Amino acid sequence: MKFFNKAKVENQQTSQKELSAASKVLLKKVRELEIKSKKITTHLFTGEYHSAFKGKGMSFREVREYSAGDDVRFIDWNVSARFSTPFSKVFEEERELTLMLLVDTSTSNIFGTVGKRKKDLITEMAAVLAFSAVSNNDKVGVIFFSDKVEKYIPPKKGRPHALYIVRELLSMQPTVMGTDIDEAIKFFNNTTRQKSIAFILSDFLATGYDNDLKVIGRKHDVIGVRVYDKMDMQLPQAGLLQMKDAETHKTKWVNTDNPVVRHNYQQYFLQQTDIAKKSFLTAGADLLHIRTDDDYVKILQQFFLKRK
Repeated sequence: MKFFNKAKVENQQTSQKELSAASKVLLKKVRELEIKSKKITTHLFTGEYHSAFKGKGMSFREVREYSAGDDVRFIDWNVSARFSTPFSKVFEEERELTLMLLVDTSTSNIFGTVGKRKKDLITEMAAVLAFSAVSNNDKVGVIFFSDKVEKYIPPKKGRPHALYIVRELLSMQPTVMGTDIDEAIKFFNNTTRQKSIAFILSDFLATGYDNDLKVIGRKHDVIGVRVYDKMDMQLPQAGLLQMKDAETHKTKWVNTDNPVVRHNYQQYFLQQTDIAKKSFLTAGADLLHIRTDDDYVKILQQFFLKRK
């Protein structure tokens, strides 16, 4: 009995040490990603993020004497009559925004042959966007999804909240294998009342989200970021390969030397690309395509500048 209790204590101590070591590794990764994200935000996105997205509207600030060039529609006739000289209303943009990140955690993203894995690329971009929002004093929240909503982090401000999001981005594991983008879009629509900026980060290897994408596209500023790997698009000519579907775990032998097989594989990728393009275009939303070895910072920066 004593031996059993001693072994039990030793196992608990070993487990605690392993958990402590894993926590240290995670904290180190969080810190590294924070430094990298803040560097990108400070040196490359200064002003771009701020000016790329509009605030909630215009709010009244003050009245001042009318001067040449002022819009006559904003003349305050009551004040003007009281002082016998024209006065204009001055408005300012209500800057506070809410950024929502819809992050695909499905197992198809745990794949990458060049640059980095799709999951790693999504994590980095989400972290950069989160810190961009925080540096502009905006709220940021996250919806993690696979074929269901895995976790919801309500939008808040501040660095501690951004760090919490980064920790979840790094440690989140899906509880199921599939992908259902429409489920995440519906959840976002039901939980978000005020107009927000929504980034959907996914490989978009799913369909059936068209109608609900239109719904949120009418109310929110929606941007899709489709991540893909070189081998998602094109098979190498490498003879007979056993391929495994990351979500269904089904395996299949494929003769990659066969030009018809390679052509059909590429055509399927292009069809998926076309479906995503049409869905976002119809919804009045933007869609970016970023490969795992692309300079995503440059692509995001160009996108922000284009929207100014």
